Amino acid sequence: MLTENDLQQISKEGLDAEIVIKQLETFTQGIPFVKVITAASIGNGIELIGKDDQQKLVGLFEEKKAGLDLVKFVPASGAATRMFGFLHRFLDGFDPDKEKLNDYLKSQNNLTLNTFFTSMKDFAFVDQVRKKIREHYPDYRHGKKGLRAHIFVKMMLTEKGLNFMNRPKGLIPFHKYSKYATTAFEEQLYESSYYASARGEAFLHFTFSESHVDFFKNEFEDVKRRVTKKTKTNFNISYSFQKKETKTIAVSEANEPARTAAGELIFRPSGHGALLENINDIDADVVFIKNIDNVVIEELTENSSFYKKMLAGKLLWIQNKVFGYLRKIAENNVDDECVKDVKSFLWNELNIKDIPDDVEKIEDLLNRPIRVCGMVKNIGAAGGGPFWAKDDTGKTTLQIVELAQINTQDKHQQTLITQATHFNPVDLVCGLRDFKGKKFDLTKFTDPNTGFITKKPENGVSIKALELPGLWNGGMANWNTVFVEVPLSTFNPVKTVNDLLAVEHRPHS
Repeated sequence: MLTENDLQQISKEGLDAEIVIKQLETFTQGIPFVKVITAASIGNGIELIGKDDQQKLVGLFEEKKAGLDLVKFVPASGAATRMFGFLHRFLDGFDPDKEKLNDYLKSQNNLTLNTFFTSMKDFAFVDQVRKKIREHYPDYRHGKKGLRAHIFVKMMLTEKGLNFMNRPKGLIPFHKYSKYATTAFEEQLYESSYYASARGEAFLHFTFSESHVDFFKNEFEDVKRRVTKKTKTNFNISYSFQKKETKTIAVSEANEPARTAAGELIFRPSGHGALLENINDIDADVVFIKNIDNVVIEELTENSSFYKKMLAGKLLWIQNKVFGYLRKIAENNVDDECVKDVKSFLWNELNIKDIPDDVEKIEDLLNRPIRVCGMVKNIGAAGGGPFWAKDDTGKTTLQIVELAQINTQDKHQQTLITQATHFNPVDLVCGLRDFKGKKFDLTKFTDPNTGFITKKPENGVSIKALELPGLWNGGMANWNTVFVEVPLSTFNPVKTVNDLLAVEHRPHS
């Protein structure tokens, strides 16, 4: 399938031709579905920690954190395009010269649009939009309702105005305080001072798109003084891009290499699973992972941060036990009673059900990266969840599984999905160092058979794209995993602009 020109292009892209050929074979062969055995639930893979024990774990973390390297890792490369999708369709579909706004809204039966227009004054960005309108449309106030609505959305979304359609989601104004508005980026800084800081220093690592870097740098300079003064914390920001060598080849519906009009191969970013490489470059004791848009207003931050510290305390407690066992094994100080104790720990605390008798194999099970994942009660949100799954060797493990990985045409598998009690909000605390303080090579603990094949539009044509094993599912498939229930109040993502009307995004001051 590949020509000499293709091979030269692959080399210029910094990719390995053999890997590209394997990717093409994957499209043809397909990726097997994950076989789900049952949904994880309280007492069956998900731990419910009582109030007293929560406080003890928070206390453990507070006691130990000054001696730890802490990093908060925030994927932030996404543009805000989807957040404003229904408004973009409004711009394309509504002509204020030919139709009244109320008639259009009725004909569309669009509650989402109606909610936006009746709540415009409540959004944090309203003053910025009005300023742009005054610059370009001095007679705006005298226009009809439909024209004003159209101009408002145009000034908000397009290049002529604020260009929100192409701005990173992390830099959209989210929260409207009395004297200023904050972006998700600023709220992530503020929040990190509560749990991802020690000795007055917070370290955050963001993954940006290269085209967005200067925007984020400017935002940091604008808000640094304010957030530092409020939190008495010094913020250290680092960032990285999705690595070019993680791009994957795209194919046509017939599984042949997709090409541009000029005949060149099309390569695409390989999903958030590629970010495992970025985390792998971080050398820290504890890494908190949280999506850029999952933030709350300042007055609710202490509550959500309590549970981050609780998860981190749980991680430290587990590490203390694991490291103690590994030191005993390294010192050859293991008797039958110790082996029995380790097996009980693996079964009850790390949810490992296939436990060997051989001490070397037990050592291998213990000596892995650890993740403690917050899980919230299922509210019907799209995305992955906690399941017991069986791999092709017959081994059953606790995994975060995305819906796309499950064969929904299989009635039994579909039934298991409907029985799921909990949902993955992407709330992880990770231990990346071993008992000797050496950083794990995270690429050795993935399941390469758990990628995704998705369909994407490309120049008006549907193509197939290959995504690497997801960051928190296949990318961490062979980590030691603990699921802990956290309240729904810790999960407040902004998927569409109207989500900003929820109380968690509406400051009282």
